[in-house]
Amino acid sequence: MLLHWFDSVILGIVEGLTEFLPVSSTGHMILTNKLLGYEETPAILETFEIIIQFAAILAIALVYRHKIFQVFGGKPKDAVSGLSVDKLPKRRLNLIHVALAIIPPLALAFLLRHPIKELGFSQYPVLLSLVVGGFYMWFAESRYDSGKIKRTAETMDDINYKQALIIGLFQCLSLWPGFSRSGSTIAAGMLTGLSYRAAADFSFFVAIPIMTVATGYELLDSFGNLTSGDAGFFITGFIVSFIVAWLVIISFLKVIQKVKLKYFAWYRFAVAILFYLFIMR
Repeated sequence: MLLHWFDSVILGIVEGLTEFLPVSSTGHMILTNKLLGYEETPAILETFEIIIQFAAILAIALVYRHKIFQVFGGKPKDAVSGLSVDKLPKRRLNLIHVALAIIPPLALAFLLRHPIKELGFSQYPVLLSLVVGGFYMWFAESRYDSGKIKRTAETMDDINYKQALIIGLFQCLSLWPGFSRSGSTIAAGMLTGLSYRAAADFSFFVAIPIMTVATGYELLDSFGNLTSGDAGFFITGFIVSFIVAWLVIISFLKVIQKVKLKYFAWYRFAVAILFYLFIMR
């Protein structure tokens, strides 16, 4: 099929904007494909979406490169790009924290990989998850702001193993297409006593291994769809997604204390309405 570079730019922007915000990149990509004139997502575009998702992973790895170095035992670095990385933390985030947060969703994704894939092609579950995910984030923030939850972790280095595991369990909700991985983890972090900033940092940080595994698996499964004739289309989308995702992560982390999850919940409800009007009618 004929692919236009303009579609590549638009899809790259949408992926970069929505992958790490709690708004559901899946719902946005389905809606965008529809608005671009694709009645159903062709195989080549499914592969393209995997490629631009990988670009977003590289962007977040770049932002957290010093923290990655620390977790693997490197000497602490100064905070960079506005990240809450302590120079000499009393405790330090380690590989056990990361493992506790990623093993539950990865294990469940492996066991339910076929039903989850089929669910992703169904429109009603995506629409419902946009709404349910919005109410979930609203509930978490309401509990947090009410003072009923004691805040015990100001930065990622303050997170304990129990909090990491609970966040990992809640991250399983993101296997429901349209629920939002970042939404499930940020809200879970707040429910377990993390600050807004620590919850966002940890959500983005554990996205690196989670998305690397998921994207690698999907790419191997659809590698045959890649052709040299579509190289320009794929490269354009990759670059656009990388740049936009990097800008979004940096910007979001700078304003996280000022932006409430309920605003993202309202946005999700609006997207659900658009999804219903343009996709399901």
